[in-house]
Amino acid sequence: MRFSHRFPRLNTTSVHSMRVGLFIPCYIDQFYPDVGLATVDILEKQGITVDFPAEQTCCGQPMSNTGCTDAARPLAKRFVEIFADYDYVVSPSGSCTAMVRHHYHDLLPHDAAYEKVQKNSFELCEFLHDVLGLRQWDGDFPYRVGIHQSCHGLRELRLEGSSEEMLTRPGKVRGFLQSLRGIQLSELSRPDECCGFGGTFAVAQEAVSVMMGEDRLADHKQAGTDVLTATDMSCLMHLEGLVRRQKMPVAIMHVAEILAGRKPTRPHSPAPLKSN
Repeated sequence: MRFSHRFPRLNTTSVHSMRVGLFIPCYIDQFYPDVGLATVDILEKQGITVDFPAEQTCCGQPMSNTGCTDAARPLAKRFVEIFADYDYVVSPSGSCTAMVRHHYHDLLPHDAAYEKVQKNSFELCEFLHDVLGLRQWDGDFPYRVGIHQSCHGLRELRLEGSSEEMLTRPGKVRGFLQSLRGIQLSELSRPDECCGFGGTFAVAQEAVSVMMGEDRLADHKQAGTDVLTATDMSCLMHLEGLVRRQKMPVAIMHVAEILAGRKPTRPHSPAPLKSN
């Protein structure tokens, strides 16, 4: 089965004229700001002028996931107010994008502003693939890379195919990564299992969360992963904590950092693969 693309490839004129608002999730803003800068580098490489509205706050996902909908509602309302004038909203986060696209409908009136923001909010790789029509990325990354499929990006945005689906789905993240020169992608035995983070789940169920994370790292270890990547820095933060405590020789990088040409340094710097 072939999937039709939501948007046709845009011509150069429309790319230069589009208004793109950048939404940066809380974890990236507070702990991993270079992921946001890498996202800007990627979009500007495509000729897009990126606007970062400084008044943006949390999208409300932590409150919503915990069942505190009354606390999430004003944040969702504020998000729509801030980004309603943009043609597209782009975020380096599958989970925050999924919150806007799939969960704001329970929090907000379905007016024109809501419908525009809901329809036009995209995770970074999804935006490159579905809106700009890109299928490859120019760059070098001579490392063995393991992809962690974060739950929201996998099963709500459908960035990749999942094991329970009896069909073939284009891998939007994998497609860009495997086009990089020198890269090798790890083959996991359980490629779409949760890492155990789950926001407040990691706090309320610490032991279970840690065990799930250790299971994912064990899978990457047997696959020979040198660099572990994902579309969600929250999942990677959880796994990075386990990597540091276990002193594993694995580097952690958001996919935006890889596509923007950054080199692996955190918390480990693996040696590049030798070319054949």
